[in-house]
Amino acid sequence: MGCRRTDCLSKPLSGLFEKLGSIVGSCPLYFFVIPLILTAALSGGFAFLRDREDNDLERQFTPRKGPSKATRAFVRENFPFNDSMFSVDRLYDKGNFASLIAVSTDNSNILANPAFEDIIRFNNKILNITVHNGTLGFNDVCAKANGGCVSNVILEIIGSNETQIIFPVYAHRSSSVFLGSALGGVITDANSSVISAQAVKLFYYLDNTESTADASKLWLRGFKKLLSDETGGKHIDVSYYTSKSKQEEIDSHTTDGFPLFLITYACAITFSVISCLRLDNVRNKVWVAVFGVLSSGLAVLSSFGLLLYIGVPFVITVANSPFLILGIGLNNMFILVSDWQHTNVKDPVPKRMAHSYKEAIMSITITALVDVLKFSIGFTSDFPSVQSFCLYTSTSIVFCYIYTITFFGAFLALNGKREASNRHWLTCMKIPSDDLDHRSEIYNICCVGGGYDKNTGAEKKQPASNFFKDYYGPFLIKPWVKGVVIFLYVVYLAASIYGCFYVQQGIELYDLAADDSHVTIFNRKDRQYFSDYGPSVMVIVSEEFPYWDNTKRHQLQGCMEDFKRLQFVDEDIYTSWLDSYLAYGQETHLNLDDEGVFLKNLAQFFDLFPFFKQDVNLTGDAIHASRFFIQTVDIANASMEIRMLEGLETTTGRCHAASLLVYNRKFIYYDQYGVVISSTIKNVAVITAVMLVVSLLLIPNPLCSLWVTCSIGSVTVGVTGFMVLWDISLDSISMIIFTVCIGFTVDFSAHVSYAFVSSRKTSPDDKAVDALTSLGYPILQGALSTVLGVSVLATSNFHTFRTFFKIFFLVMFIGMLHGLTFIPVILTLCTCRSEKDESKDKSLKISKL
Repeated sequence: MGCRRTDCLSKPLSGLFEKLGSIVGSCPLYFFVIPLILTAALSGGFAFLRDREDNDLERQFTPRKGPSKATRAFVRENFPFNDSMFSVDRLYDKGNFASLIAVSTDNSNILANPAFEDIIRFNNKILNITVHNGTLGFNDVCAKANGGCVSNVILEIIGSNETQIIFPVYAHRSSSVFLGSALGGVITDANSSVISAQAVKLFYYLDNTESTADASKLWLRGFKKLLSDETGGKHIDVSYYTSKSKQEEIDSHTTDGFPLFLITYACAITFSVISCLRLDNVRNKVWVAVFGVLSSGLAVLSSFGLLLYIGVPFVITVANSPFLILGIGLNNMFILVSDWQHTNVKDPVPKRMAHSYKEAIMSITITALVDVLKFSIGFTSDFPSVQSFCLYTSTSIVFCYIYTITFFGAFLALNGKREASNRHWLTCMKIPSDDLDHRSEIYNICCVGGGYDKNTGAEKKQPASNFFKDYYGPFLIKPWVKGVVIFLYVVYLAASIYGCFYVQQGIELYDLAADDSHVTIFNRKDRQYFSDYGPSVMVIVSEEFPYWDNTKRHQLQGCMEDFKRLQFVDEDIYTSWLDSYLAYGQETHLNLDDEGVFLKNLAQFFDLFPFFKQDVNLTGDAIHASRFFIQTVDIANASMEIRMLEGLETTTGRCHAASLLVYNRKFIYYDQYGVVISSTIKNVAVITAVMLVVSLLLIPNPLCSLWVTCSIGSVTVGVTGFMVLWDISLDSISMIIFTVCIGFTVDFSAHVSYAFVSSRKTSPDDKAVDALTSLGYPILQGALSTVLGVSVLATSNFHTFRTFFKIFFLVMFIGMLHGLTFIPVILTLCTCRSEKDESKDKSLKISKL
């Protein structure tokens, strides 16, 4: 199998990098100081950090062109909300409210005393909250209906000592009250009468008009202060939540990743120092490791500062970016240091730098280009949070690349000058290169250095590199070991594919909050006790319709019956202005099949039932739009939300009687479900295509390029499948992390494959051992340093950071497993024994990591 070389670009670029390396080696001080000055100037942008923070849940974490946003605009235009007749089902946005969930501490019936007495006590305290120096209370800011504040009817019902409370719909004061959102963990008898309940949820709705906005905000603060000070009584445990809670929680923790970032950098410096530690007091690379990590830090400061200067929004997801840049920076450092160590120690520093840049910077350049290209995909995302993340990260990669070839390269040259003078790594004092007989053993250990390999003129190889040559490589090429590896790969692939069918979708918005946040506590209790009933859904007739036409009306009612027959809809809980109007017509002996009679009597009907007036857009002599309400059930998790949304959309499409829309204010967030999977597949496909082109540039062997591309697909399937075992859902946040991390897998497979085809050995087994000898330790070193760098995120209180660690760990571990085990074995099995073209090509060289 021949190898066609594709170095029409690499040769001239390598020549340019060789000249650059010589210049950096000749004048390192300029290249060292200028990035420091630039960073100092750009980091001033952090002064605008608070102004640039933008974590608006709807704007950042929902699709920009989500269909529910268009539906909401239609609802807002056709069904204006009547603030004097408040109805929670008719809200088209979240509104203004406070809520609490009370749970019995001993799992007893919370509707019985003394637990219920504690609830009444809490309710009274809340109703007595005042603001503006006691001049405004709940009655002044509450949402109103029928001239009074909207109250918690459940307290009136329980307090009236009713002998039978029918659940979930109870007739109270000549009207039906839905109790599914007020009582949780309900046990009923055969007649649907409540026997006991485990939880009670109370709502305090506030006026949402501009005139009371400031007072409502102050009242919510008072509510939060009261409930944070009193988390329950002797008999109940209380958790609370307000309409502002999620936003306030995220806004208050946007920069919480920075302390973790500092800890991560400390860990990275420690590992890098250990990795670059040498027993030779001259060849020691301790300071090189420190400044290699520092180079990544400067890149983050410069890029973030620049974007903050120009006004790019800073979203909480951007806090993950520095950890990625650290991984990229460490890989760049190990590549450059490795090539420096292969140069002749007796050559002048400019010449050594020229050789290092020629061999290493080409590989770093290709990696940087691929990274920038893959993040450019994110610029087209429908999620603004993804766009911000990709912009910050791609800019950081550019700065990381620039600082690697300037700042870090300059320090490597300065360190080279120290080595050339045979100076001690710590004191910079000149020391002898050979042991002195008249000196003590401790002196010879601590104050002697400068040794090198006399045969090659380069620095001595590290012991870890010999492990792959003498032990791991020969073991891997044994026939029975190959069989075991192939068997394990098949098992891995089968388990991964199986897991892919069980990946969960959707984000719980409380996942954006800290684990111990009142938002998280409230929402988990809400899921636990109140998931039997989901949101009330508007079914909207979005066009002019002849409701008086008996035939067409029956067709429309047939469509409504289809909705009520859905598995996740309670057919007995249904609100219809049309059915109520028809019943009213029967009672008053009206012929509502007549258009004139139908339209003429609507006004009188709305006077009797004022809430229904908000459900009909009657303009002139035509009804331009109307809406009905269905009640969903058993919406316990994001998967059920997806199933519900799909079922509603399918039923809407099947109705031919009229053009229908479905809406609930929560659907704004459910829109992500229709975008996440398609976006992830698109992103991975584009990344794979980019990787294929790059691998063809790196590995001028079509078969090996194909295996590199296949390895990306294999890692993608593996990470997706094993996400299930680690309880990771596919959502807008994990989509960012997933598509970003997958790109890192090419480094392992591509370099091993290139080393394999470029090896001068003739036997495939020998080629595999040769490739592992050259790259086994650097790959292991780079993977471990990167995983260690982000491992601190595993301890974070935030789901976002833990998800980043989990996916990053899976990608690095599975990618490393492919590069060090699966790919070498597969290449030995798929490569012919005789490859004369490659063995004769003496000019092919590989950039060692």
